[in-house]
Amino acid sequence: MPRSSETLTPPDGPTAPRSGGRLGATRPGGAPPAPPVGALLRRHRHAGEPLSCVPVAEGLLNRGFRLSTTRGTYFLKQHLDAPTADRATIARQHRATQRLHALGLPVAPPLPDATGRTVAVVDGHCYALHPWIDGRHRHGTQLSTGCSRRLGTLLGQVHTALDRVMEPSGPGGTPGTDDGGRASADLQDTFRAIDELIRLARAHRPRDSFDALAEHRLRERRRLLAQHAHHRPPPAAAAGWVHGDFHPLNLLYRGAEPAAIVDWDRLGVRPRAEEAVRAAAIFFVRPGGELALEKVRAYARAYRRATGADRAELAAAAHRVWWERLNDFWTLRWRYQLHDRRADPQFPAVSALAVWWTREYEAVSDAFAG
Repeated sequence: MPRSSETLTPPDGPTAPRSGGRLGATRPGGAPPAPPVGALLRRHRHAGEPLSCVPVAEGLLNRGFRLSTTRGTYFLKQHLDAPTADRATIARQHRATQRLHALGLPVAPPLPDATGRTVAVVDGHCYALHPWIDGRHRHGTQLSTGCSRRLGTLLGQVHTALDRVMEPSGPGGTPGTDDGGRASADLQDTFRAIDELIRLARAHRPRDSFDALAEHRLRERRRLLAQHAHHRPPPAAAAGWVHGDFHPLNLLYRGAEPAAIVDWDRLGVRPRAEEAVRAAAIFFVRPGGELALEKVRAYARAYRRATGADRAELAAAAHRVWWERLNDFWTLRWRYQLHDRRADPQFPAVSALAVWWTREYEAVSDAFAG
């Protein structure tokens, strides 16, 4: 299954999509060991004998392989991301995709082994075998207005279907996954983070154009935040089950139609409309940091129709995501604090979007809720 490179935490704009596979990033520390294919296929006797097992690219959070056997081709996933890599969490994700598949949604549930289990634990690591899905990733620039409308409908169908197949979230949601009452970003924390990142960017050697742009954007963002401090949003009022990481690299297309929504690692209880807004801000962002607002409008109207969400809910979600973007510097944290440059290509558009969105706030709000 050509799969996406999962986004980092917090999920934010992925790099440009590539068809037929994950992004080709390499984890620091050299090539990882090969997966225990023999042990895994002994559990999946129906899958045949191994012929080849090739990384489809190194994910940012997990690892994926194209596994060819005497009986077909499969996607082998190794779960590594600590918050979601335990057996119980993965099994819950698997049950969700099985139920969504039964409802007719385009997902690719894992294949059970001879005992009916979908998660195999070998040498302390969790693995899952999925069908291989041929497809392409499509960014918003490749989507017509009609396709944008269908995308909004699809995400709305996912949210309403999750309400049917998952246990009720209850007043407090599921432990560890409910962001419904989470306070929005605090400016004093953000200003401290900005000061630290500016210090690190100025000290970085060899200094290059990225460091200069980072320092410029950080100072610019500090001015914007000071100007708009009184617009800090309240906590979200409602939450429901969401995919958790819905963006172009987690959706495969065959032609104009979605073939599979993949990477359900972040399935959880969060504000649903905010996932819709975040997804639009990733799908429909242009290289210069602007949003294709006519496509956003078609997408948002379709999402509202599919879920019954009203305009006020989408407007509030757009406001919270705008504030979140203004206060978020995850790509720079990875570069300067984790010494990991895999997110560097995402920074120019992500940082420009926050500035453009602030300038065009009313037009963006109208596209989501008008």
